[in-house]
Amino acid sequence: MPQSQSTPIEFRDERKAGRLLAVEDGAVVGYIAYFVLAQEPHALVAVHTVVEPAHEGRGIAGGLVRTFYGIAAAEGVPVVPLCPYAASWAAKHPDQAPEPAAEVVAAAKAQLDTDSDLW
Repeated sequence: MPQSQSTPIEFRDERKAGRLLAVEDGAVVGYIAYFVLAQEPHALVAVHTVVEPAHEGRGIAGGLVRTFYGIAAAEGVPVVPLCPYAASWAAKHPDQAPEPAAEVVAAAKAQLDTDSDLW
């Protein structure tokens, strides 16, 4: 009998690859490309949020960003949302997305500028 609901999305943090993946039925349907700030406080820096076109409009991007903030909170580090989608989500959910200190944002931008391989 076919399922009436879609399979739940699983989120997988692949830190070494700099990706937080959204996986459904074993296939990657979206991801956040990110890096860890080299200096203290080792913030998680969201650079790009992608959802495969066939899966858009299902809340996957929001789930990715919410999960990303949850990972950072569990690690006790800030998030720097350089990705426009992540920044927009953070602005709409200030209770779940504390604003990072200006110097942390500046350090993240500087690190990204010096290492374009990060994204």
